[in-house]
Amino acid sequence: MSESKIPDILETFEADMLLEWIQELATVNIRRGLIKEAELKEECREFLSLFRIAVGQGNLTNIQAPEWQDVREMLTSVSRSRSQKGFTPSETATFVFSFKQPLFNRMRQQLQDPIELVEELWLATTLLDRLGLLTIEVYQKVREEVILRQQEELLELSTPVVKLWEGILALPIIGTLDSARTQIVMESLLQKIVETGSEVAIIDITGVPTVDTLTAQHLLKTVTAARLMGADCMISGIRPQIAQTIVYLGIDLANITTKATLADAFLTALKRIGATITRSQPK
Repeated sequence: MSESKIPDILETFEADMLLEWIQELATVNIRRGLIKEAELKEECREFLSLFRIAVGQGNLTNIQAPEWQDVREMLTSVSRSRSQKGFTPSETATFVFSFKQPLFNRMRQQLQDPIELVEELWLATTLLDRLGLLTIEVYQKVREEVILRQQEELLELSTPVVKLWEGILALPIIGTLDSARTQIVMESLLQKIVETGSEVAIIDITGVPTVDTLTAQHLLKTVTAARLMGADCMISGIRPQIAQTIVYLGIDLANITTKATLADAFLTALKRIGATITRSQPK
């Protein structure tokens, strides 16, 4: 194939294709309420300008080449913006794919040789498809980042450290305790111990459905970390089924104070800090 005619077509008909492209975007499946018309026009104008410059450097096959860096960065920004505004992946990719129509129209008008036209159309199709797929990849990456951040926030919210009394903290755990969550649990507890100067920390596992060897190891790590920070640590919420499982698995909790309920653990904690609770007599 001889030198591509696409750069010349873009150079000559850029303004006309920009107008047709914007009109094309108005007719495809893009929810205009999610983006202002002026912003959409500016994005189209910027992309077409950068696209023309990149194509003019002769590399129409490798969008990872240095000459395509500005185009990649621009599409990355567009894709991130659309993801945050609520566009779907297909709507995001349509930003690039919809440019095919005005470009192909000009190519059919300017290229008379059928063989040359077919080759150029294939070249343009492949190029725009790759750029469109890039927007989908970025979109997916952004969504994954959002989901991961939400998961981390939910983990933090699901492991609150509560100050029960001056010098006494409680950490109620609900759900499975895996390695990732254990790290968050330990960080939250240790940070609170430092902030409050608490002497006793209670880890309540009433909401933990089952305790296996791995879960027990995570609990022991948390207890050890709390002790290294100078806080005595105990475990509450040891139900009969969990007690049997711990014995069956041969898990050694001999050096850790365990209680059946959080209330029992709280009373023990009060004694350890030298506090007592007395019931007042009704008048």
